[in-house]
Amino acid sequence: MSNEFEHEEEHIHTVPPRDHSTALTVLAVGLAIALAGDGYLLVRANHLNEDLAQAQNGTQTQISKLNDATSTLLEQERQRLQDLEQQMKQEVKGVSDSASVAIRRARAEAHRQGEDFSTKLAEQQHQVSTELSQIKDTTNSKFTEVATDVDGVKANVETVKTNVAAAQTDIQKTSADLKRAMGDMGVMSGLIATNSKDLDQLRALGERNYFEFDINKKEAAKKVGDIMLMLKKADPKRSRFTMDVLADDHHVEKRDKTINEPVQLYVSGNMQPYEIVVNRVDKDHVTGYLATPKVKLARR
Repeated sequence: MSNEFEHEEEHIHTVPPRDHSTALTVLAVGLAIALAGDGYLLVRANHLNEDLAQAQNGTQTQISKLNDATSTLLEQERQRLQDLEQQMKQEVKGVSDSASVAIRRARAEAHRQGEDFSTKLAEQQHQVSTELSQIKDTTNSKFTEVATDVDGVKANVETVKTNVAAAQTDIQKTSADLKRAMGDMGVMSGLIATNSKDLDQLRALGERNYFEFDINKKEAAKKVGDIMLMLKKADPKRSRFTMDVLADDHHVEKRDKTINEPVQLYVSGNMQPYEIVVNRVDKDHVTGYLATPKVKLARR
């Protein structure tokens, strides 16, 4: 009887350690599973951050390509106009009898080149707009794929979408607001502003000097930049005006001009013409601006 009691007592003391070891094992397995889950989420978050950085870099690269392409086309257009103007002057000087024919030919060529430039610029803008749209679609797809795993990236997704949309809006608005026109001397003008907001955009480009004016018919000649302007007639119903211009001690009458028409004249020390643009015609009163070249180059 004593041996049976001793055996049962020994059995009672040996069972609990086995149950304790099993509980520790289960706890360790659960902890390992939790750590593995956290590691998976951390890796997914890192991959998402890399995708976001690549999308943002791609957007900036495309915007830079548009700016570079637009600047190159503008520079090519200015050089072509300078060459065309020099050719026209040489023809007029060499053969006086054929001057009118040469001028008409030069005007037609300038008009054609202006249309070619506008077409190339539109193609560049369409290409960049298409690439931006593709970037936007790709970015949206990546965001949708990872949104269920990491909730914290939603704010970054909206930021990238907003930046792409804003860039597209700026590109479209700039091309819509700023236009070119043929001047009254047959030379393709620079970009034309039709209001104060457009004029601020032209100043930001930094290609020319701009002087705003407000001239009343009852006033004497008014100095604008380095020339004098005097309003002789204003017809608000037809949006037309006549103005006297005094430059280099020479008097020129610009008769029956319309609003937003580049009224051009050459001033000594400049290969490019000055441009007078009237944006508004009221009774006995006009407002607009004078655009002059930034760099003065002596004309031959």
